[in-house]
Amino acid sequence: MATTTTTEYQYILTQKDGRVGIVQLNRPDVLNAISPDLMVELVDALETFDNDDTIGCLIVTGNAKAFAAGADIKRMADKSAVDMLLIDQLARWDRVRKLKKPIIAAINGFALGGGCELAMMCDMIIAGEGAKFGQPEISIGVIPGAGGTQRLTRAIGKARAMELILTGRMFGAQEAYDMELITKVVPDEVVLDEAKVLAKTIANKPGVAVKLAKEAILKSFDTTIEGGLDYERKLFYLLFASQDQKEGMTAFMEKRPAEWQHQ
Repeated sequence: MATTTTTEYQYILTQKDGRVGIVQLNRPDVLNAISPDLMVELVDALETFDNDDTIGCLIVTGNAKAFAAGADIKRMADKSAVDMLLIDQLARWDRVRKLKKPIIAAINGFALGGGCELAMMCDMIIAGEGAKFGQPEISIGVIPGAGGTQRLTRAIGKARAMELILTGRMFGAQEAYDMELITKVVPDEVVLDEAKVLAKTIANKPGVAVKLAKEAILKSFDTTIEGGLDYERKLFYLLFASQDQKEGMTAFMEKRPAEWQHQ
């Protein structure tokens, strides 16, 4: 199916490609620095795709130079602690975490600070060989504020997270892969293509099962193994109320491809 352009925004671009919704950060003059205005549009676009029954998987990407080279520091530099508390701009980021459909980050260039945190909020990361990751907040007198200390530590362990966050150093895509932070490293020029292949594969699986599989995996970070197993079991049983469970098992026994209704 041909790629089609959807709603127009000021700071992002959106497209549909079959059952895949694509959001591209579009502030190239500042290396896609993440401003509050950009986050308003990004969350709106992702939630719109998440609520679209014709979409099964989402991609967030940037451009050749940067996925996102951090937050927009000019918008924060003169703020007080009370200002930041009242503005509470990071609260909007929580809405990305609550999206039900899988999200793939397709990364070229810099994914630093808020850009690295945005990537880690996604469920999978495809990175180009030249991609650069990092949490450099320590070098401007603060710490990661959009989940960097939590998600990075859960992904790569305490000792590595400590070194990266306390030094603020950048690290490349291969190191990120070796630390199990990202899903796959590919040549820079095929990052989005590879992300689309993965997204289309997932989008063409039964949609309800995909959503509940994501939910169960994320639950493993919030609970004990006993609680997680109980949660998984309930979701497994729940799927026997879906049309796609009946179709999938019938198709398997009849040795034919399943025709998913995503219901």
